[in-house]
Amino acid sequence: MKLLLDSTRCQGYGLCQEPAPELIDLDEWGYAQPRVTEVPPGDRDAAEAAVAACPNSALRLVK
Repeated sequence: MKLLLDSTRCQGYGLCQEPAPELIDLDEWGYAQPRVTEVPPGDRDAAEAAVAACPNSALRLVK
């Protein structure tokens, strides 16, 4: 499973990092920067929570 970011949709709220700090960093302005592309099996729930937390649908998971 891959975690993808559409950087044109990210508005820098930082809400995605709260449920998945091991998967997502924030830059100095609060914009998401995925730490990984391939989500480890044990982090799938955190990745799904991060996607759900994004108010602008900037993150998505693909198989």
